[in-house]
Amino acid sequence: MGPPYDAIVIGAGLGGLTAAALLARAGRRTLIIERNESVGGAASTYKVGDLSIEASLHETADPADPIDPKHAILARIGVLDAVEWVPTGSIYEVRGGPVGQPFVLPDGFAAARSALAERFPSSEAGVAAVLGDMERITSGLGTLSRRREAFRDPREGLAALIKLAPMVRDWRRSVAQVFDRAFGDNEALKCALAANLPYWHDDPDRLWWVLFAVAQGGYLASGGRYVRGGSARLSQALADATKQAGGEILLGRQVTDIRLDGDGSPSGVVHVDRQGGEPAEARAPVIVANAAPAVLAAMLPSSARGRFGSAYAGLPSSISLFSATFGLSVRPATLGFRSYATFLLPSWLRSLSDYRRSADLLEAAPGHKPPPMTVVDYSAIDSRLGGPPYPVSVVGVDRLANWIGLDKADRDAKREQWQQAIMTAIDREFPGFATHVVASVFNTALSMHNYLNTPGGAVYGFAPLPPSGPIWRGVRRSPRTPIRGLYLASSYAGSGGFTGAILAGGAAAGMIL
Repeated sequence: MGPPYDAIVIGAGLGGLTAAALLARAGRRTLIIERNESVGGAASTYKVGDLSIEASLHETADPADPIDPKHAILARIGVLDAVEWVPTGSIYEVRGGPVGQPFVLPDGFAAARSALAERFPSSEAGVAAVLGDMERITSGLGTLSRRREAFRDPREGLAALIKLAPMVRDWRRSVAQVFDRAFGDNEALKCALAANLPYWHDDPDRLWWVLFAVAQGGYLASGGRYVRGGSARLSQALADATKQAGGEILLGRQVTDIRLDGDGSPSGVVHVDRQGGEPAEARAPVIVANAAPAVLAAMLPSSARGRFGSAYAGLPSSISLFSATFGLSVRPATLGFRSYATFLLPSWLRSLSDYRRSADLLEAAPGHKPPPMTVVDYSAIDSRLGGPPYPVSVVGVDRLANWIGLDKADRDAKREQWQQAIMTAIDREFPGFATHVVASVFNTALSMHNYLNTPGGAVYGFAPLPPSGPIWRGVRRSPRTPIRGLYLASSYAGSGGFTGAILAGGAAAGMIL
């Protein structure tokens, strides 16, 4: 049966790794069980031949900035300086759609305000109002993320609380509602300020404004950063911190059952080798799950599933994504790439709300409508991902339903068609792109589903919808579950991306400790 542990962490994504590192450093005997052969989940980097593949969403706000909510957690674990955070320059460049000619959104609130006002002078007041609210919310929450330390100087803590007035006012509003109030029908401006909408959701009418304000505000306040050498470096640093503190990691083992004692609290887990073999059991009174609640429910005894699942009823999953990586024989800059991240908006996308039509396109074979795409040139910064071939990552919205029900031959043929269509669409904007592609890999929502083991291939946990209740009720997403001693440490406990997962892991560990 094996020795007892103080805590068992199911899954070695960023959330699980963060929770495990914090628990191990606090002296708790901690075991991580990961079904894949490496740690990291979506924060992984791997190679196909000579082509480097970045599986994550490319960048995060600068965790070295004390205002960034990840700062205190990563510093406490001791990994803040264990990896190199490379500045990505401007937030992004956006081309096409209602924006038309290329527009660069720079980092820094002052620079962004100036660039937007210059491009859209008739909406200068609206730009100032929206960015002002974003800056206050970002700064206020960033200060309060330090918790007790924020109130060592009561004036600083009070000032942070006052800055949250815009958050209280717009607590239940969506991005679309706030943008409509400030920008009216200026869809070009909306797309210029939120071209990276699919970093969180695909529908501004259903994307929670506060989450967007904090996330986009983080980029603007601190600047974007990429982990030099790939996001797997951060995952490995967290794993190393766990092991250095006495924690253990089992790879290639899948948890099949969560055992409960007579009081309905965890007593351990059963795990198996994915290649077969006898099941094994590990004991612990605390279970931390870097997994989707729907996946966890299937691990629980049938008598506990209803009570557990009721907490998540009615919470829809987030969007999924396709991700293509093209290896070029020349640096993308020679083909006209100017930015680390470029958003290509197709001509059919005439409003920000049109993003919600993106995933429907991949239901059939490619037609005359390409999807909106994020194109990332890793050679634009010192990413250390190598080249040639120089990796260019292309990401867009997808859904699992676009790929299930097909046999392997039809699915492979459809993937090849879409890969070619995406490459052709990029070539129209950057002539010569297709000619210089020498390697490529295309992953779909089905790939996300299979690797991340998430319902629908969701990459951000639950959809980040506006809360229905007042601010004092908070949001339904939390590391706590209806099973005492069972915690979530994943995007499903908060929000998606690096920040959301790390915060969830930190919050889960904090509740346990």
